[in-house]
Amino acid sequence: MFYAIMGTDREDSLEARMQARPEHLERIKQLQSEGRLLMAGPHPAIDSEDPGPAGFSGSLIVAEFPSLDAAKAWADADPYTQTGVFSQISVKPFKKVLP
Repeated sequence: MFYAIMGTDREDSLEARMQARPEHLERIKQLQSEGRLLMAGPHPAIDSEDPGPAGFSGSLIVAEFPSLDAAKAWADADPYTQTGVFSQISVKPFKKVLP
């Protein structure tokens, strides 16, 4: 089943986000190589694809996991969680309907 992992960034997270980003992306690329990633990306803090110093307000990852507990464990082990980039994480089942 798919699960939506929604992380909310803490205030002034941009520097910490950039430092943890390579390791974070490697984990997401692993999901992709396993055919489990539906989509992933950050939420710009402003209405722009390149928010510059405004940074990001969070991220969304939708991927397949064997259970809700497994999705939560994956999110808890993410570098953005471990380094404090995310101040909050929500993990919910996700049912893909379209496209």
